[in-house]
Amino acid sequence: MNKKERINLIRELESELAYGRFVHTLGVSGTASALAMCYGEELDKAELAGLLHDCAKCMNLSKMLKICEKAGVELSDLEKKSGSLLHSKAGAVLARDKYGVNDEDVLNAIRYHTTGRPGMSLLEKIVFVADYIEPGRDTAPNLPIVRKLAYESIDDCVLQILKDTLHYLADTGESTDPMTQKTYDYYRRCDEERKFYE
Repeated sequence: MNKKERINLIRELESELAYGRFVHTLGVSGTASALAMCYGEELDKAELAGLLHDCAKCMNLSKMLKICEKAGVELSDLEKKSGSLLHSKAGAVLARDKYGVNDEDVLNAIRYHTTGRPGMSLLEKIVFVADYIEPGRDTAPNLPIVRKLAYESIDDCVLQILKDTLHYLADTGESTDPMTQKTYDYYRRCDEERKFYE
């Protein structure tokens, strides 16, 4: 993405997103870029995935459903009823079809930034973490700890975010997407194995 393309994309997103969502998007993109520099990921990819991660967030549920159905995206019953979950998959389709993104790693980073998934790539982890810790976030539990952890160990940070998210969902009685639980179980096992061999 050259300078002109970057500016045009930011202007387009500013015109399409609610202002608060646009500010969040810039925060995620900047944070993803910083994490990419920290961990040696491609900066352009991190910035692009950060800019587009919520590109479908301001759409209504029925429009998100149409986008996913037209693209043949498999959806769970829970996703069909939740814009909070569905916007990630709709956003990946939109990033590909509207914004011309054909890098699967970038598309997956958008697709899984809400729930995560077992075996995430470095870019996927970066966008997952950046969405949680960007400077505008202020309500998540353990945020100072998580923000510090983000620049020390991306895997430990992912695990902490998943743990805190599951606790929050359990405390509030909100439905948990099975992928979030699977992702937590996967990274918890990885953490246990790593500690065993240390």
